[in-house]
Amino acid sequence: MSATDKDVSRDTGFFGQPRSLATLFGVETWERFSFYGMQGILLIYLYYSAAEGGLGLDQAAAAGIVGAYGGGVYLSTVLGAWVADRLLSSERTLFISATVVMCGHIALALIPGFAGVTVGLILIALGSGGLKATATSIVGTLYSEEDPRRDAGFSIYYLGINLGAFFGPLLTGLLQSTLGFHYGFGLAAIGMAIGLIQYSFGRKRLPDAAREIPNPLPRRGYPVVASIVVAGLVAVVVLVLVGLINPTNLALIVIVVTGVSAIAYFVVILSSRSITAVERSRVIAFIPLFLTSAAFWSIYQQQFTVITIYSDERLNRSLFGWEFPVSWVQSINPIFIIVLSGVFAALWTKLGTRQPSTPVKFGLGTLGVGVGFLLFLPFVGTGANGTPLIALVLILLVFTVSELLLSPVGLSVSTKLAPTKFRTQMVALFFLSIAIGSAASGQLAGLYDPKNEVPYFGALGAIAIAIGVVLVIASRPVLKLMRGVR
Repeated sequence: MSATDKDVSRDTGFFGQPRSLATLFGVETWERFSFYGMQGILLIYLYYSAAEGGLGLDQAAAAGIVGAYGGGVYLSTVLGAWVADRLLSSERTLFISATVVMCGHIALALIPGFAGVTVGLILIALGSGGLKATATSIVGTLYSEEDPRRDAGFSIYYLGINLGAFFGPLLTGLLQSTLGFHYGFGLAAIGMAIGLIQYSFGRKRLPDAAREIPNPLPRRGYPVVASIVVAGLVAVVVLVLVGLINPTNLALIVIVVTGVSAIAYFVVILSSRSITAVERSRVIAFIPLFLTSAAFWSIYQQQFTVITIYSDERLNRSLFGWEFPVSWVQSINPIFIIVLSGVFAALWTKLGTRQPSTPVKFGLGTLGVGVGFLLFLPFVGTGANGTPLIALVLILLVFTVSELLLSPVGLSVSTKLAPTKFRTQMVALFFLSIAIGSAASGQLAGLYDPKNEVPYFGALGAIAIAIGVVLVIASRPVLKLMRGVR
């Protein structure tokens, strides 16, 4: 039955949620399987020696590349969201983006050396960016703003993300440690192919709103856009060739570009004549949430930079006499997400209008991730591979609770605060905050020294706690600006 024949928002065929949530749940599960499976072995691939199957980069430079790539993924949501809102629609952009992601993983698997890394990461970043903003936006079309299932639905969707994130690092890490890095990358490509096939069967049942182009670009604007794209590509190539863009400054460049892009987006949306006074107030309310989110992700995303290095050099990974792969540490967080996401979904549903407001949730999440960083301090001085596994497990539990207070709630509120004409692009703005945080995690990793961890974990943890406390205190005026959205 076509989505036009029924009110999807009243459908309860998927665990009390709309049936189409299952299609989006599936494609996102497999996309995250490939994404986190690849990312679980990416950093060590870059800095492991050639004898170990790696590329032998300096550790700080390798972490900077991973951070810049992570930031690039979320930065490209701007492009994906713009294409969805002005050229293709969210649904078509999602399908094309998933195909591009699969091609990127194939490149990493089949093309050796830095050529494979360059081609693969660019394709995955572009494709993932398009998929992220559009998939989240389509989930938002399944619910009305007043639907009490909305946050619960996003939490279930978030469960799908973390099912993929759990199995990806486990299986790619196992292949990497037994057969080699490129076999792990190949498995990531297979996972994305499965997700693409699954989505192909369910895409026709998605709501008509997912196929709408909210703000179509006039035909006369096509040549201008094409010229800008070509000029941008030429500029990047030239800057790389002359050495102004290099592995050591990639993360900083992404931070600057993302920051400028975010400011420009806020200006464009707030100055638009097509938004109402209520919509403008809601966008203003999103600014402190955006800044807090960036701070949160700059700590949280260090799971893929500093915590990966920590797991390789400082964590005792021995299980019954067998040392498990470094990438397996990245499956700990998804385990907690899988267990706790249902708990949080049920909690928000049960509390209804009595649940904490979005600003309070954001503040508590950022405060919590800061506490998580401080929990590293008791294990300073334990020596090489001396930190017990249970310690990192408990720290990542704190990270997970913090994540559930902010991330699915952030996805949800970005759709609720979005002006009608900028629906997908507001989701992209939330992802831009993650882009800044992801790139910052790579930049900050250059300051990490396993021999001098107190100032690193102590200072960053304290800063995150302070930011969280400030937002909790300021939650009432922010909530007032949100004009009825909680």
